[in-house]
Amino acid sequence: MRSLIIQVIFFVLIFNIASWFRESSMLANDDKISGNIYSAPVLDASGNSDKTLTIAAQGKTTVLYFFAPWCQICHLSIGNLQALYEKNSNIAVIAIALDYSDKAEVLAFTEQHKLTFPVVLGAQQLKSAFKIKAYPSYYILDKDNTVIGRSLGYSTELGLYLRTL
Repeated sequence: MRSLIIQVIFFVLIFNIASWFRESSMLANDDKISGNIYSAPVLDASGNSDKTLTIAAQGKTTVLYFFAPWCQICHLSIGNLQALYEKNSNIAVIAIALDYSDKAEVLAFTEQHKLTFPVVLGAQQLKSAFKIKAYPSYYILDKDNTVIGRSLGYSTELGLYLRTL
């Protein structure tokens, strides 16, 4: 039993160190996002992208989810984000597609996962501004556009929810 406890502690320690190292290149907690600078076209259900959305807090805690349609981890984790969105009216979600070949690829991803939150078409400027190096990347913003959480890679619905608190 003692050996098992030591192994669990060792695993948790290594996991946290690895997570810290991977996330160290992201925006820091307490960084303020200037919501007036970044906007992107919103992809609607018909594939149009005539409207734009400011990439910023939506008047409440907001999850910014950066993904690529070809990313397998994104396919695995997006359902958790959809469930979080459906169950928590006090949390807004914006998904930002990056590194896609065309709008049809993003639309197919959106339809496959039956996403009901806004999905926008990001560009290199957004990728650079938010220091996105891998997918999926998450930022949690408070209502004042301050980063209060961040994550890289797969996250459970519970993990996402806990980061919004």
